[in-house]
Amino acid sequence: MAVTIPVKEFAERRRKLMDRMAPDSIAILPAAPERVRNRDVLHPFRQDSDFQYLTGFGEPEAVLALIPGREHGETVLFCKERNPEKELWDGFLVGPEGAIERYGFDDAFPIADIDDILPGMIEGRSRVYYPLGKDPAFDNRVMDWLKVIRSKVRSGAHPPGELVALEHLLHDMRLYKSAAEIKVMAKAGQISAEAHCRAMKRARQGGYEYNLEAELIHTFMEHGARSTAYPSIVGGGANGCILHYIENAAPLKDGDLVLIDAGCELECYASDITRTFPVSGKFSPEQKALYEVVLAAQYAAIDAVKPDNHWNQPHEAALRVLTQGLIDLGLLAGTLEDALANESYKPFFMHRTGHWLGLDVHDVGDYKVGDAWRVLEPGMALTVEPGLYIAPDNTDVEPRWRGIGIRIEDDVVVTKEGCRNLTEGVPKTIADIEALMAD
Repeated sequence: MAVTIPVKEFAERRRKLMDRMAPDSIAILPAAPERVRNRDVLHPFRQDSDFQYLTGFGEPEAVLALIPGREHGETVLFCKERNPEKELWDGFLVGPEGAIERYGFDDAFPIADIDDILPGMIEGRSRVYYPLGKDPAFDNRVMDWLKVIRSKVRSGAHPPGELVALEHLLHDMRLYKSAAEIKVMAKAGQISAEAHCRAMKRARQGGYEYNLEAELIHTFMEHGARSTAYPSIVGGGANGCILHYIENAAPLKDGDLVLIDAGCELECYASDITRTFPVSGKFSPEQKALYEVVLAAQYAAIDAVKPDNHWNQPHEAALRVLTQGLIDLGLLAGTLEDALANESYKPFFMHRTGHWLGLDVHDVGDYKVGDAWRVLEPGMALTVEPGLYIAPDNTDVEPRWRGIGIRIEDDVVVTKEGCRNLTEGVPKTIADIEALMAD
């Protein structure tokens, strides 16, 4: 599993961000805090995505400071000190010296000393870049540091004049994935594809939705992906019509479809795959008819993911195919243009066709620039996930259609010629799904 982002790339990201910052400014970014699960038990720690992007540093209680032009080093990390006794209980700590040696920071200090050191680094800077509102407790500390500096104005101190959201600069950088990032995401997609295949094979044994969830987690862990990118959705029958269903506790029934929306997280990068398949291994005529519409819509949307097309074009392409398919099957009346204009498709397709993908499963990045949809460019990664959902209580359709939920989702990255599918390793044609399940 040798897909690690090189240390020099994190250093390059920090340099690129500082190049975008105003002169005489400082950027401050805290690591994610640890979260209590219950009483004295903590949730497994997961680093803040922005902090991870700039540092690759996986410990809590750390703060990054970027200070362009600082004589003693422009990239500074505050982190926990080494403590052999504590490490005996909780594991290895990098420490300030290790942060410089292993992670390429110019300077590093104990986190316990931050109140004494960081205000002096802020003083004299005209602008502070900071993710205000993300961590209220740390917000208060930043405000306290600024108050300390302002209290010394009569002694010649120069407090910053501006506090600016760091996200405006940083999130635009994160939108464009490097070759190393794409390699990690491709590996995550490969692992998740194998997990979906395993779940398909297991489904014919019956059991419960959580049995398939267990197969997913087993495969993720087996390949070194220690976490899911989001709570897995395993919805059998009508549960597949609930977009964010995560109970995963119902029995699997012959004759039903099962919709699995699941992906692993690898080195903090997300994968996100959805497949829908029959528990019995064979699609019914109604399931097959709806499935073919969704698959055609996904192909049309993927074809529209290419440079110079805008963000909404894949959605528009999928929407036309889905709506025409509903009309052809008698589930909608009227013409395609009328159905699109009055949005009569919405009871059957109520979500967008995709989202940005990266360190967050719903990754950062603007979808519009001003009032215009963002133009797709090489390096952007996104999902393509059209679906159709016939609610079990939809009395406007014949009973044979009710309770069928279908979604098909892949992860793609924009290339110079079009796009690359990172999750094509799991079958999605009816013939291939049935063949895999029969094996």
